[in-house]
Amino acid sequence: MASRESRKDGEATRIRILEAAGELLATLGFAETSNKAVAAKAEVDLASINYHFGSRSGLYQAVLGEARRRFLDIADLQRIIQAEQPAPDKLLALTELVVRKASRGRESWHLRVLAAEALAPSSHGQEVLHPQKALKLTLLKQLFSEITGIPADDPTLVPCILSVTAPWAMLLIGPRGGHGALRDILDMPGEVVTAQLYSFTLAGLREVGRQYQLRATAADC
Repeated sequence: MASRESRKDGEATRIRILEAAGELLATLGFAETSNKAVAAKAEVDLASINYHFGSRSGLYQAVLGEARRRFLDIADLQRIIQAEQPAPDKLLALTELVVRKASRGRESWHLRVLAAEALAPSSHGQEVLHPQKALKLTLLKQLFSEITGIPADDPTLVPCILSVTAPWAMLLIGPRGGHGALRDILDMPGEVVTAQLYSFTLAGLREVGRQYQLRATAADC
């Protein structure tokens, strides 16, 4: 019983440190956030931070990992893209998820931390974010291939990923500012933002697929 209670206390302390670090990193950035400041905000001693995270870098990586999980984890992509439903429905579900998480989390530290890392990548952050990039790209190419009819390994799909995910990234970065168009967009009903993003994305992908088929037909003539 004592051991179980100790584990509960340890996990509670870890979460408290993680939340305190997230808030400070979102506000001040990695360079200006010290373990001492985190310890003070979390009301723990420095030894607790070292015990749970090993180092300042380890704490930052843990914060980034939690932020990524809260925004759009690889499990979210796998669940949606590998589902048994038409590709346009998968795209709609993915767009809905991104808009919903961006809207709900705009005042939370996890979006601001991810935005800061996206705008000024650090070596500490890349260790956390890079390993999943390849799998995420593969999953997105799989979905776009289903919509466009273009083979998933064709380079034509690479610009599609940028065109589709850029608005998602802007939704992520938008909450860093107090005012402006991005803030106004996030104040709109989620279903309105989702519908417009989805319509533009689906139409764009279908047009890329149509042009691809025209080029393929011309090449065969």
